[in-house]
Amino acid sequence: MSNKGQSGMRASFSGKIGYVLAVAGSAVGLGNIWRFPYLAAKYGGGIFLLVYLILTVTFGYVLIMSDTALGRMT
Repeated sequence: MSNKGQSGMRASFSGKIGYVLAVAGSAVGLGNIWRFPYLAAKYGGGIFLLVYLILTVTFGYVLIMSDTALGRMT
């Protein structure tokens, strides 16, 4: 890949506070992804967790396919 027409500059955060907030948001999001299924299964929410996973995969697939279709049309 060549960099024709690009200056080679990389994007960066405007300050330390932006970086800290981005890292904290990522850590909190990843923590919730792992904690929610554990707590749901621990307190008897196995059926809810099963339905949640099925719906997540179903809607995720539909959204990815519609995004791909719209991207190819434009």
